[in-house]
Amino acid sequence: MTDKDFSAWMQDVQAQVELALETLLPAAGAVPHKLHEAMRYTALGGGKRVRPLLAYASGALFGGDAQSGNAALARVAAAVEMIHVYSLVHDDMPCMDDDDLRRGKPTVHVAYDEATALLVGDALQAQAFAALAGIDTLPPARQVSMLRLLAEAAGSAGMCGGQAIDLDSVGLALTRDELERMHQLKTGAMLRVSVILGALCGKELSPPELEALDAYSKAIGLAFQVVDDVLDATADSATLGKTAGKDAADNKPTYVSILGLDQSKELAEQLRREAHEALAPFGEQALRLRELADLIVQRKA
Repeated sequence: MTDKDFSAWMQDVQAQVELALETLLPAAGAVPHKLHEAMRYTALGGGKRVRPLLAYASGALFGGDAQSGNAALARVAAAVEMIHVYSLVHDDMPCMDDDDLRRGKPTVHVAYDEATALLVGDALQAQAFAALAGIDTLPPARQVSMLRLLAEAAGSAGMCGGQAIDLDSVGLALTRDELERMHQLKTGAMLRVSVILGALCGKELSPPELEALDAYSKAIGLAFQVVDDVLDATADSATLGKTAGKDAADNKPTYVSILGLDQSKELAEQLRREAHEALAPFGEQALRLRELADLIVQRKA
């Protein structure tokens, strides 16, 4: 496969995800109008769609893109993106990270108001589970398991728990192990569940398959955050689509503040290699997942 092949695949998946979100989100004209308009404002037409891309790549690896399985993948991709977008909306609010810019446009509490932003996040989280529950092509027991996995990844044992640790860590000197634990929850949990849910659109996973995907997900989850920290310290707001340098300004512990810039870049590259190694049992069939690991580490925004 060439770079052009990967780029074309990404664009195709992103278009499918956009269509799924368009379809699964409430119409802007439905009551309550402002809430539904704001949900669509923040969820549509922006973002890299990394989590949906991971779901599609994993789904393809295990046959989830065949026949009716593609409909299940579209719902999984929409669900994980809705959870991700809700987390961004809440993360940007004044009571959390207090940011005015996301994906190159005003954050929801700026474009609308704080109460609407709070409700947008709540509604997107609920809509994600509705999207996942609407899959009718998989065995019911597997679907229930998928709902549980998403709930665990999004909740206090996953993303929300990591965000809580993050907020409590402002101004503290965390160890590298403590920082890693925080990001395994805050960022890694949703990346992992995107990979696992995509795979489950195809088949039940054997213990060795799950172990390999877990190792891959752990590596890319940490790599994603390391690169985020590097970009926050080196890129500008126009490139990032969000406020640059905010972690340092808010006195937040980051990989750059603990390891320094050069060592952080070296760590990201090491994690990229570990992600590739984890996929070795799947051979060339895991090409898309390897390419996504490269994208996560080598991205500029």
